[in-house]
Amino acid sequence: MSLSIRLRALAADPDFRAGARDMASPSLGLAAWGLVTGVTMVKSGLSLPLAMGMSLLVFAGSAQLTALPLIASGAPLWVLLATAFCVNLRFVIFSAQWRHYIGHLRLRERLLHGYFSADLNFVYFVRRYPDPVPAAGQRRYFWGGVAVNWPAWQLTSFTGILLADRIPTHWGIGFAGVLALLGLSCSLLAERMLWWVALTAAIVSIATYSLPLKLNILCAIVAAGAVGWWLDTRRGKA
Repeated sequence: MSLSIRLRALAADPDFRAGARDMASPSLGLAAWGLVTGVTMVKSGLSLPLAMGMSLLVFAGSAQLTALPLIASGAPLWVLLATAFCVNLRFVIFSAQWRHYIGHLRLRERLLHGYFSADLNFVYFVRRYPDPVPAAGQRRYFWGGVAVNWPAWQLTSFTGILLADRIPTHWGIGFAGVLALLGLSCSLLAERMLWWVALTAAIVSIATYSLPLKLNILCAIVAAGAVGWWLDTRRGKA
């Protein structure tokens, strides 16, 4: 079977189409966030090739936007790495859940899933398949979401990179990106414990805002993680 025929069959698959349809709903907010990230990379001093390479290789908007001010301010490498690591710790949690669905696949396939897996992929996938076991249609649903999520991010990020000097700051795209991330964060707060974790992160981030090198973000992540661990431990003992 030729590649074109296989692609057409995949596009017609109901699970693939469901994944694409679910991911299309937040695509406007995702586009705003990608545009913000692209503009920010260039305005932080990255060259066009470096910015494009970062967009393709990192594929994590929150980590990019956290790292860029640190790069621009000349922060030590350990601060940059520690901050990016803490921001991306959520993917360790995601991976523990993904393992139940794709742990049986070959390493190459798992790595490919890992690269394309983002916050929205995880949220919508788990909502559709709450039972953590492999099932028919799961991979097609996942790739349907990727077919919308990845191009939407890369196209808008590259647009921001190429047009960074022509996009005026008074357009407020930064605020649109914040709203997009805020909507995503709220969609993840499905339990009371998570609301306490989010509140802790917000309070600590504001309280330590005056710290240099954006260390308030690192403090907020550590405090929120500690509160989440403590609440989870209490729930386990109850």
